Amino acid sequence: MSQRRYNEMWTNVQVELSRLLAEELPAEPPRPEKDRVVFFQRVAMFYVRYLQIFRQLEEIYDQVVHPQKRRLIRAILDGVMGRLLELKNEMVEKEFSEYHYMDDILHDLKLIPTALEIPIPRYFITECSKELQERKTMVTDILKMVEVNESLETLMVKDMSPEEAIKIIQVAERSRQGRLRAKLNEESRNINRMTKGPGAANIELAAVCIQKVWRSYIQRKRTKIAREEEMIFLGMVMDPKYQVPRPAEITIKATEARTRLKQQEHEEDYQNSIVAITKQLRDVEGHDMSNTTKAQIRQWFFECRALTGSFPDYPDVEDGGSAILFVQKTPQQLREEMAAKEEEDSNKRPKGKEEKKKNEKKEEKKEKTDIEEEEAGLKMLPSAFLSDLQVGNKTYDDFWQNRNESRNFVQRHEVELIKEDVRTVIEAEIRIQVDVELRQELAEWKRTVDKDMGYKTKGNAKKKKGSKSGKKKKKEKDLTTDRTLESLCQELVEQGLLKKPNNVALQDYLGDYSYLGTTLRQYDIEPMPSLSDVRQVLTLYGILPLGSQVIHEKAPLIKALLLTGPTGVGKKMLVHAICNETGANLFDLSPLNTTGKYPGKSGLAMMLHMVFKVARLLQPSVIWIGDAEKMFYKKVPKEEKELDPKRLKKDLPKFLKLIKGEDRVLIIGTTRDPSSADIKSLCKMYSKILLIPRPDYGSRYILWKQLITKQGGEVTKALDLSSLAKISDGYTPGHMVQVVQSVVTERRVRQQTKRPLIASEFVSPLAKLDPVFQEEEEALKNWYAKTPLGKKRIKAATGKEEEEAPVKKAPGKNKDAKKKKVKK
Repeated sequence: MSQRRYNEMWTNVQVELSRLLAEELPAEPPRPEKDRVVFFQRVAMFYVRYLQIFRQLEEIYDQVVHPQKRRLIRAILDGVMGRLLELKNEMVEKEFSEYHYMDDILHDLKLIPTALEIPIPRYFITECSKELQERKTMVTDILKMVEVNESLETLMVKDMSPEEAIKIIQVAERSRQGRLRAKLNEESRNINRMTKGPGAANIELAAVCIQKVWRSYIQRKRTKIAREEEMIFLGMVMDPKYQVPRPAEITIKATEARTRLKQQEHEEDYQNSIVAITKQLRDVEGHDMSNTTKAQIRQWFFECRALTGSFPDYPDVEDGGSAILFVQKTPQQLREEMAAKEEEDSNKRPKGKEEKKKNEKKEEKKEKTDIEEEEAGLKMLPSAFLSDLQVGNKTYDDFWQNRNESRNFVQRHEVELIKEDVRTVIEAEIRIQVDVELRQELAEWKRTVDKDMGYKTKGNAKKKKGSKSGKKKKKEKDLTTDRTLESLCQELVEQGLLKKPNNVALQDYLGDYSYLGTTLRQYDIEPMPSLSDVRQVLTLYGILPLGSQVIHEKAPLIKALLLTGPTGVGKKMLVHAICNETGANLFDLSPLNTTGKYPGKSGLAMMLHMVFKVARLLQPSVIWIGDAEKMFYKKVPKEEKELDPKRLKKDLPKFLKLIKGEDRVLIIGTTRDPSSADIKSLCKMYSKILLIPRPDYGSRYILWKQLITKQGGEVTKALDLSSLAKISDGYTPGHMVQVVQSVVTERRVRQQTKRPLIASEFVSPLAKLDPVFQEEEEALKNWYAKTPLGKKRIKAATGKEEEEAPVKKAPGKNKDAKKKKVKK
């Protein structure tokens, strides 16, 4: 599409966004909603509408070439993504579930289920900073070097015993003799056929037989063609010509590639213009700006002296310097503010015991009234992104909405807009210099005026009292101050703690939408989530915060994530997909991987310090803990006592607390047997726990089709995928991959033209594998019901939450009752 079309799309998106903001931030705050279902529907409606805006903005940002527009679109895009995460948190808190079903909302908005798919912004990888790209290349070079060394070592060290060598020679010789014997048998059969003389009757019968076979073959072919044409006409099957990349699609891809090159060119021109305009304005307007600022500040000094009789104190650098003097306030207003501050300081002085008791009682009353107001209804939590969205929307309305760009066909940057931005930067720099000069000038004025008036001069430097907020936080000690980042990375790679993620994308985690989720919940049946739901939740919790620094700092912080489910559902694949989609580095702290490495307490501290230090420096980073239940075993099995699986139990949670909003580091644990671990410790470590189920019928159908096609097989009418998906109930995607790889071999792919694939070929290898039985799935469900979110869900479903509410309101009564018992 052209740039004009993307500008029109942006206009439509901003109109919808302004409507949403008007609904979310009305003139009068909405009343609390008492009905939980109605409140959830409202939040879910906002969620779906923001998601549609997000999908369009991501495409617009990827293709727009105007550098200044792209900056504004990026800010709005980050705000929309952050608001999505906040709404998701609202839905989790109100519905007590990580998975939500919004079929009715899709029906009302006339959307299809794919509209709920969360796109992954492409700029997460394409727009990494130069420093980050250099670090990434350094890590990849180290990984390649270590892989080459390991491969050479295996080739050099690998030995073969005489028995193994004799066995290989015997196999090769027997296969040679078998091929020779088969060739001789074929030649002998051909000689026998040539020696037999056919009679006249045999020739006629042979001709009739050939005609029968040929005519039946031709008729079957004609019937098949007619059937396919009918199905294409009815819209049941896609036309084969559309399955091959069409010329229009190839042209669109080429246009997108050229657009990205234009983006780079325009961005370079924009940066060069900023440098040139900054230099020009500093040379031309810098002197005038300095004189104007000095004149304004001096005039303010004289006005204050005329009102108060003395010169005011110069504002401190921490408060913003002289910038706070020109926020459309008169000296009288500033004087009132200073008096108010002095009163606040006097109120903060220590008071008597009676005053303290009165204040405590007032605070308790306020807390009680606040609790009663909160319990009266449900309200939306305060947002950290709505203000950013309002600013972005206002900037669009003020500058870009009605701007005539008929002459800017190439979509170059706007010079006047650059000048406005640069002027503010230059003014701030000049103001700092002016503050230094005028602060000395004001001190001299005070000395001379005070001497003339006969007052004692006061010291101009006031000592500030130290903050009494509490004890200073202990900083984390750096145990590797004398080492470079490259040496630390190399050591972690050699120890197997820093690994290269497998080349998989999140879209490779195939799964269909859950079409019965809403219906089952209407009948108080908790549905198992589909693989599509898992994919969406991981995009929200893992990929979006790791990809954007703004989102990670402001959105609800998720430090650790636990994926639990049976073997083969794709937990490890999801970890690698998150790393690939965000460009994150993968650190492996699994109990089995850390066994025997860095022994002792000091070694353990050094290992964790190195991992978290490198993870912060190379952020975004993912720290994977496979078999996470082993770290919190209730009772360590005898065969694993030597491995010491609980080695990280005490120290890892301490390092987890050190992760802050600016650190894009995510800990992901995977477990197939969570019931063997202490549930309290496990839930305390991982703030989010996701249950990954076995695939349902729709997901199995898609998996069979995609896996067979990817392996080189051809899905024809002879292959009954519906029956294959039906009989594979209980099997995981890992089982299906094993079966497809064992059946669809290179030899079988070559035979497909004569003998197409059929469903029965997959049955026998599938039957040799053990499925996920109902008991195992029920055990995982029962375990999840014991987690904090699962308990809340059960309480809300049984209605116990409402019964316990009045008991929570009056905690003082229980204390009085206990006192009476003690007196008796």
